[in-house]
Amino acid sequence: MARTPGELASLVAEFRALPADDDRRHAIVAELDGDPGAEPFLIGVVADPEEYDLARTEAATLLRLWPPADLALRLEAGRALLAALDDPEEDLVRQYAAMALGPYADDPAVRRALTAAAESDDDLLVRAAARSALGEADRT
Repeated sequence: MARTPGELASLVAEFRALPADDDRRHAIVAELDGDPGAEPFLIGVVADPEEYDLARTEAATLLRLWPPADLALRLEAGRALLAALDDPEEDLVRQYAAMALGPYADDPAVRRALTAAAESDDDLLVRAAARSALGEADRT
């Protein structure tokens, strides 16, 4: 659901004002489901290694379900998800990032990273998510 720029700005301001580990941050991200105006914010959340992990996983999920139509934003989203996939401190974020990369696999860097993760990642759940994302990419 698209929000007005003012509504979106208000949610983003609320998000930023909350403590880093507040569950409301996750809920705010979830509220942005399907809102194309929120894409830059979602990309920033998933890319930030200091961000609350549940907010990052929710942002990754939304970027998977609603990949940006704008090619520059789409590339930026794919690269943010790649950065999250490479985050050694956040296993859950890595798993969600791998799942979310399917719609971005037309980017050769994404395809290479997913293939490598599917074949040899130390985390079995990341491996499975990468295989699933590759399968999704090959079906489209």
